[in-house]
Amino acid sequence: MSVTVSFQGIGASPGVAVGHAFVIDARKVRTPKVKLKPADSEAEVMRFKTAITLSDKQLEELKVKLSTGAENEHALILEAHRMMLHDPMFLVEVTRLIKEETINAEWAVRRVCRRLRHQFDNLDDEYFRERKSDIEFVADRLVRNLMGEVVDQELEVPVGAIVVAHDISPADAAMLVKTNRVGAFVTDLGGHTSHTAIVARARDVPAVLGLGKASEGIRSGDTIAVDGRRGLVLVNPSEEQLSLFRETMRRQLATEALALKTAELTSVTIDGVRVRLNGNIEFADEIPSLLAHGAEGIGLYRTEFLFLDRPAPPTEEEHYQAYKAVLEAMGERPVTIRTLDLGADKVPTNVKREKEINPALGLRAIRYCLQHREVFRAQLRALLRASVHGNLKIMFPMVSGISELREARSELELCRSELSRQGVPIGRRVPVGIMVETPSAAWIADRLAQEAEFFSIGTNDLIQYSLAIDRQNRDVAYLYRPLHLSIIRMVQHIVDAGKRAGIPVAMCGEMAGDSALTLVLLALGLDEFSMTSGQIPTVKRIIRSVSLNEAKELLGKAMQLSTAEEIERYVKSEMDKRFAAES
Repeated sequence: MSVTVSFQGIGASPGVAVGHAFVIDARKVRTPKVKLKPADSEAEVMRFKTAITLSDKQLEELKVKLSTGAENEHALILEAHRMMLHDPMFLVEVTRLIKEETINAEWAVRRVCRRLRHQFDNLDDEYFRERKSDIEFVADRLVRNLMGEVVDQELEVPVGAIVVAHDISPADAAMLVKTNRVGAFVTDLGGHTSHTAIVARARDVPAVLGLGKASEGIRSGDTIAVDGRRGLVLVNPSEEQLSLFRETMRRQLATEALALKTAELTSVTIDGVRVRLNGNIEFADEIPSLLAHGAEGIGLYRTEFLFLDRPAPPTEEEHYQAYKAVLEAMGERPVTIRTLDLGADKVPTNVKREKEINPALGLRAIRYCLQHREVFRAQLRALLRASVHGNLKIMFPMVSGISELREARSELELCRSELSRQGVPIGRRVPVGIMVETPSAAWIADRLAQEAEFFSIGTNDLIQYSLAIDRQNRDVAYLYRPLHLSIIRMVQHIVDAGKRAGIPVAMCGEMAGDSALTLVLLALGLDEFSMTSGQIPTVKRIIRSVSLNEAKELLGKAMQLSTAEEIERYVKSEMDKRFAAES
């Protein structure tokens, strides 16, 4: 009888799956280390350049396979890998090592790769730390080609298999979900923002990542139970455990079926209060899932992926094509596109910068854009050009005061005037709003509401900045409390300011999709919630089953309490009483 082994990782894509393990042996190829004779270095450089050419050809072929339909964004990731191959700094450094230290190309590639990975390790943002895996995938492809090994081998995955690996390349992840065979992903590396997580969420495939060395203890054929919400993986579970997982699967399938049936129903309380439910996305291939789950629009389209893994910022045309694809896919539904929300340490450029001591409070988002107008204008011009293809709304992130909003709007109007003079068609009306995610913006929301056409509350940063805690710091992460009384009061203040000015107020942070908080947010008077696709059906059912008065009664009692712990216990208890069957 097999012993059950459990692993706890990061729940990167919700859902439950039970199946047999299909282990991908993706261990890094052993890199040979050879000292060359000085006379052989030129030939070694030529061997390195040949491997670059071959790797580029392979990535182009993969890109063509993924360039149709929903997988287009993953084709863009492969294009970014091609750009990394031809990055002058990478090429020059590998060539230098081969010539000056007379070492073989494989060894030189690994050394440069290791140096680049260390630079990514020092980044504060999880999203960009995850991009170091892209460097590894590119280097591994080069080394395998240098050694004459098989690259991009077709994987015959049985239907419903649980794919287990140390890590999965963007190409493999995209190709695996394209076949609709994968039951779940389980990997040693990765997190919420890795390519595997993004692909899994886009296709509603459960995923648990960041498990350490789980792949070493799992064999192909082992029975695996995966809970992508809790981040739990059971290897060879007992019959009792399997029964519980299968019951959860049954309930989730029923929920999915109900979601498909209720996708077109409006999100309205029993006393007639209407709330829009939108979706948050990073890639266009998430749109089919959003629509299937009942999203009424896109409340947050993050554009940062366009800036990743490349030596120079995206061109205006690259921006335009990406936005056009999303707007056309959404038809008349509103699409809120957020302008660049990166820091100076992450936007590609040839200019060397000093490392910021605290990037989270440094030159990022709208601050960066207003200091680098050429980058900002390329994006704004593309957004205005794309506005003829759908129902576009433009949103500026991390606005902390009136001056920033005015400057950003001035840049937008400048771009509008330029395009008009050039005879370029532009949408007749493009609403312009802001993310309210700094305490300064929250407390002058009444003034900002006079000059913004909508608000969207970014709770992730708002909570972090208001409570003075770093969510990525394990020592203080326990203090990250969405139901801290100060946060509830701040959200109420922002909503009230929006209502007095007659502008809609949305929420697009993690709070919006947490069904345990739905009644609190409903009572606060938000007009729109924006979340991931899988969260929409539950939030919609809760809204459709209550009255606004019920929600206000719950919030009123909660706000009589003082500590975040007391408020959380009360709200959870009330939600469990009313909606235990919904979770």
